[in-house]
Amino acid sequence: MAGQVCIVTGAASGIGRAIAWHLASHGACVVIADVTTAVIEGGEPTADLIRAAGHQALFVQTDVADSAQVETLFATTVARFGRLDVLVNNACIRHARPLLELDEADWQRVLDVNLGGVYRCCRAAVRQMAGQALVGETRGRIVNLSSQHGMIAAPHDLAYGVSKAAVDYLTRQVASDYAGQRIVCNAVAPGKIQTGAGGRAVDPAVMERATRRTPWPRLGHPDDVAKAVLFLASAEASFITGTTLMVDGGWMAA
Repeated sequence: MAGQVCIVTGAASGIGRAIAWHLASHGACVVIADVTTAVIEGGEPTADLIRAAGHQALFVQTDVADSAQVETLFATTVARFGRLDVLVNNACIRHARPLLELDEADWQRVLDVNLGGVYRCCRAAVRQMAGQALVGETRGRIVNLSSQHGMIAAPHDLAYGVSKAAVDYLTRQVASDYAGQRIVCNAVAPGKIQTGAGGRAVDPAVMERATRRTPWPRLGHPDDVAKAVLFLASAEASFITGTTLMVDGGWMAA
């Protein structure tokens, strides 16, 4: 990834933080896009962590639900680094409710971040990438974060599951529409990943179900997902576009 310019949304904490670190440690210039620099699991801000290790990183405060902020993110990135090679759409939120308990405003907010954010960032990325010179076989790569819960029910979590199912579809559509312009678009679908988040993520019932459903004898870590994203963001992933790579410890195979 030496010299590659990458944007990672939702990179302040958890999976996004691990993705940004892995890209930077393999030589990429990484732009951290998030609404905050605070790290949920603790530690110094992601951009500071990367720079302290001798790599390049830039933080741009961004709410992906805001089109103007997304446009500023991409304009700032290109002004600073000259091009964009990789976009990783990781930013998402959850508001776990079944249909009859999900207020319309909460439904709309989840869709606006989890799906609308991917749409806005993909649109800005494709606009930029389409006019760039080829690097090897491609003008740019997009990796979207979906979920196994976009493929099967997320119990009592309607908006999240719907948003992730739509991300998988959007991935295939963008890949198909822009392959002729040498733009690659894939997705990574994590299973149960232990990120350090609290609340429902560590609820005993949620943990019991995840452990029971996962054939591999442990749950996932952010680095597991980051390594898969790194692969799809690199030239090692040749002749692969429009697909979703499961990183779920066999959840969907069981």
